[in-house]
Amino acid sequence: MSSPTSPPPSPAPPPPLPKSVFGYEVVERLGEGAHSTIYVVSDPKTSQLYALKHVVPTDPKHQRFVDQLETEFKVSRVFRHPGLRKCLDLKVRKKLFGGVAEAAMLMELVDGVPLDAAPPRGVAAVADVFVRAATALAAVHHYRWLHCDTKPNNIMRDAAGNVKVIDFGQACLAGASKQRIQGTPDFIAPEQARCDQLSYYTDVYNLGATLYWALTSGRRVPTMLTVGKRERDVVREQKYPAPRELNPDVPAGLSDLVMACLRGEPMHRPQGMDEVIRGLRPFGTGAAK
Repeated sequence: MSSPTSPPPSPAPPPPLPKSVFGYEVVERLGEGAHSTIYVVSDPKTSQLYALKHVVPTDPKHQRFVDQLETEFKVSRVFRHPGLRKCLDLKVRKKLFGGVAEAAMLMELVDGVPLDAAPPRGVAAVADVFVRAATALAAVHHYRWLHCDTKPNNIMRDAAGNVKVIDFGQACLAGASKQRIQGTPDFIAPEQARCDQLSYYTDVYNLGATLYWALTSGRRVPTMLTVGKRERDVVREQKYPAPRELNPDVPAGLSDLVMACLRGEPMHRPQGMDEVIRGLRPFGTGAAK
């Protein structure tokens, strides 16, 4: 007779909410990210609600999370486009003998949920969301910045269908090359995996991988970081199903556009977000401007 199995241990409860962070009153915990916690906070002077990303380094190697926070603030504080989340302030508290004790970034509070929590349903709805996301990324490119990490949980949508692209911690200037691999494995472009020069085509690839996910009920594109070294021709030569092969509701033209965004050679992809937007519009409802 087999012995009864023990029930799995209960997950550890989240730590208690701090009463305040850098003078802002904490209302609730929104979520957690790269060694950071995001809160809804209130300005005690105005009662205005914001989102606040809080980083507390506990090891010297955690400095990179502070660096990402500083990058995100530098990039997004100038944003004016309604499809981009703006960051409003950066607070850093230093240790007495050097190093960062904690850092926090005050951000616009977005009324919406990320695509991975509430994916759009139907081809037309998907196309509308991605027209808006591509339009927002085109505005980023206007400043010569690249997002470098477009993925489902970095695109938020509200009940009215409005879209905001968030999280610019991995952003860099067009033409830059990074010292180490940065990006999300399931959505990363080949040139990111090789630490080659990055361009507007890199964001086209990331967006295309996210669009592939949206059209195929969550299927991921194989990338240089998710296949073995001997299987990398699967990525280079696109030896994987096109969206239409996985979802017959996807029109051939839309499926072809996605696969064009995912070409291994950057120069062979659509020539920027404007071309992606023109390719997407015929498949939407016309509501996305």
